[in-house]
Amino acid sequence: MLTLNETHDVNLTSWVTSANNKNSDFPIQNLPFAIFRRKGNGESFRAGVAIGNQVLDLAAVSQTSAFSQKGASGLSSEALATCGDETLNRFMGLGLAHWSSLRSALSKALRSGAPEEAELSACLVAMDDVEYRLPCQIGDYTDFYTSIHHATSVGSLFRPDNPLLPNYKWVPIGYHGRASSIDVSGQNFHRPCGQTKAPDADTPSFGPCKRLDYELEMGIFIGPGNAPGEPITLDQADQHVFGLCLFNDWSARDIQAWEYQPLGPFLSKSFASTVSPWIVTLEALVPYLTSFERPASDPQPLPYLDSRKNRQQGSIDIQLSAHLLSQQMKQAGDSPAILSQSSFRHSYWTINQMVAHHTVNGCNLRPGDLFGSGTQSGPNPEEAGSLLELSHGGKQPLPLPNGETRTFLEDGDTVIFNGWCEKAGHARIGFGEVQATILPAQTVLPAGTGTGE
Repeated sequence: MLTLNETHDVNLTSWVTSANNKNSDFPIQNLPFAIFRRKGNGESFRAGVAIGNQVLDLAAVSQTSAFSQKGASGLSSEALATCGDETLNRFMGLGLAHWSSLRSALSKALRSGAPEEAELSACLVAMDDVEYRLPCQIGDYTDFYTSIHHATSVGSLFRPDNPLLPNYKWVPIGYHGRASSIDVSGQNFHRPCGQTKAPDADTPSFGPCKRLDYELEMGIFIGPGNAPGEPITLDQADQHVFGLCLFNDWSARDIQAWEYQPLGPFLSKSFASTVSPWIVTLEALVPYLTSFERPASDPQPLPYLDSRKNRQQGSIDIQLSAHLLSQQMKQAGDSPAILSQSSFRHSYWTINQMVAHHTVNGCNLRPGDLFGSGTQSGPNPEEAGSLLELSHGGKQPLPLPNGETRTFLEDGDTVIFNGWCEKAGHARIGFGEVQATILPAQTVLPAGTGTGE
């Protein structure tokens, strides 16, 4: 069961002193996982845990006697034995009991005064000295559409007469996305090309996307899967979720507008998506579980999507912010400009509902599968999670502090997301950041292509 335990104690401190900074994303109450290596020496990637501004090298920890000195449980030892792998898939597949056991052992070993300090201090690597890769092999990726505020706002742009389709309040809407183009924070990608059609044009044209956008999302990584034909029930769904990250599902809005009917997104979404390197476990987020509320006037979820547990603690209060650093800002040494701030608690569907619905038809999930939450927009205009909404479909340019404006993204722009949880009586838990930069489009079609010759 996911419950509060001693690892959440707000009074815990670490012998890694940077973790005790009240503004740190990675205090001892967090302990998120990533795949990393030191920069520039060609060594193998392996698992690490964030603690302050350091990475605890779990492959190195497994070679010490630090845990055995305290008689580490068989579960934590089994979990630690997977941490020399170049992906977290095997660790993710072990399940909650193993994750929780290792988390507890790490928490005890990293606490102020722990005797393990002498041995584990040699297993720390400064975050400034590391590089990351995708935390796992993502076999499948599903993008959901869980913010009713985003769905209504975007729907009003694409379908003014029918902005919110009738199934939205009954079904957690999602589509099967492209896993191969997902990369870790620091991704640079070329502006996509494709077909677009202007409203006053008789035929479509081909060329670089002109309405490139970001989407402020959460990523949800699956742990143990399910056998084909065996659905995961709502109240068991959280046992199948390893953790969460920040997620930017880049979108080519002009390509999307032309292609999305009748089958939904295709080339407008498959060119790039970016995840943050650190996965915050669901157990670390227990203090921030909150009630899931559906307006009484709305349809209430069908029985397989409804339970007392889901209503009591189905949502998570995660603060999210989006920032832009333009080429001009970089040259001037300016700080990134904040675009918007929202919260994951506004989601119309919970993570457990996404898992339960995804598997209710017998679909099997596997360790490392990724869900996107869909763009997380709040109820107020300034809480919009995309430029499409902030610029009202490109009609109202968004002013930036340095005098620039944006309706959609330009070449050289870097978009940065941050996420964190905080409230009185509990430690602040952060997700780090996810950032990526847009490069100019590449020429795809040489002159004469398409003539039939």
